[in-house]
Amino acid sequence: MSRLSVRKTYKLYIGGAFPRSESGRTYPVTDPEGAFVANVAHASRKDLRDAVVAASKASAGWAGRTGYNRGQILYRVAEMLEARRSEFGADVDAAIDRWVFHAGWADKYAQVVGATNPVSGPYLNLSTPEPTGVVGVLAPAGSLLGLVSVIAPVITTGNTCVVVASDAVAAITLAEVLATSDLPGGVVNVLTGQAAELGSWLASHEEVRGLDLTGASLEQAAEWEALAAANLTRVRRPDPAEDWEADPALSRLTTFTETKTVWHPIGV
Repeated sequence: MSRLSVRKTYKLYIGGAFPRSESGRTYPVTDPEGAFVANVAHASRKDLRDAVVAASKASAGWAGRTGYNRGQILYRVAEMLEARRSEFGADVDAAIDRWVFHAGWADKYAQVVGATNPVSGPYLNLSTPEPTGVVGVLAPAGSLLGLVSVIAPVITTGNTCVVVASDAVAAITLAEVLATSDLPGGVVNVLTGQAAELGSWLASHEEVRGLDLTGASLEQAAEWEALAAANLTRVRRPDPAEDWEADPALSRLTTFTETKTVWHPIGV
């Protein structure tokens, strides 16, 4: 007997769960030839608020883990990507390598960007990087490697994130990988929908402490950066010349960190 294939339902990823949009909206996704692939959830402002709440709840626990432990978890994500590589596009191998790259830096970047500062007096002065908190990410379209390249550095340094992804199939399939790895729920939250609709709400949210505008147009970025300034939110502007195939720079690891300087007396 002939049978109908079971079509996959692409939902949102919030707090470690896969809810439908509270609005009930969906939009169709097609392949490069224009053939229908799936209907995916169209996130609303309420979904975005729920995602920020989930990221906020997960923030302290994730930031409090050691860099070594975060590196282990990121490496587990790479393992799960490797196991499901047939579900992704041509750049999956590079995306897996990018996860491994960040897993390796998780317990090392603080030694590179931190410092012991020379001071006059019986003091020890140390500067160390700390996570900013909840980071909103406007993900680039059309590249799993680009998606991984904006998410991995944010969580490597102990931040949590809310990702607005226009490439819905790759983003939610990646979310399924994250959900079946050891990554705690809420560390990464994925919203599918329209950046033009969600970007302003993400930029103006008072609990969002960092904003990566990589996937925004230059016009959108200017508008959303102005909204973020009202909350003193740290912003990374889009770079039209960014090459995802190039070796990643440490600047993405340090964009959403803050330097804490500690003074400690020493004996004389």
